[in-house]
Amino acid sequence: MSTLIPTAVIASDWWEEVNNSQMWQTRIFHVLAGLYGLVAVIALIQLARIELRVPEYGWTTQKVFHFLNFLVNTVRSIVFVFRRNVQRIKPESLQHVLLDMPSLVFFTTYALLVLFWAEIYYQARGVSTDGLKPGFFTINAAVYAIQVLS
Repeated sequence: MSTLIPTAVIASDWWEEVNNSQMWQTRIFHVLAGLYGLVAVIALIQLARIELRVPEYGWTTQKVFHFLNFLVNTVRSIVFVFRRNVQRIKPESLQHVLLDMPSLVFFTTYALLVLFWAEIYYQARGVSTDGLKPGFFTINAAVYAIQVLS
């Protein structure tokens, strides 16, 4: 009479093996670093393409979006490459800044994307966009203040 091992136990064992393996974790961190690096390069290429196509407009919302996307993904890529070193940084507050700051800038990046689409929508309807940017800055200031205070 054979006993069957439940699938959940097999999956759990696999996860425990990966979770406890330095080699697996290092490989996963490097794959993530590579993927974030790829997104960063694409964002930089987009920024360069837009700047070359229309340099006379200066820093538009779209250019700032691509720059912030490049910045976020570059920092995340670097953090994943040096993850073990980052975990040993003293004081620990600096370590938290390095690990949390990309998420905050990510929030700002996609809030900027919402601002971009809101501006397009408001302009298409003939509505004033005067309150959009101050609202964007206020929301971002509040989120950053909450993060600093907590």
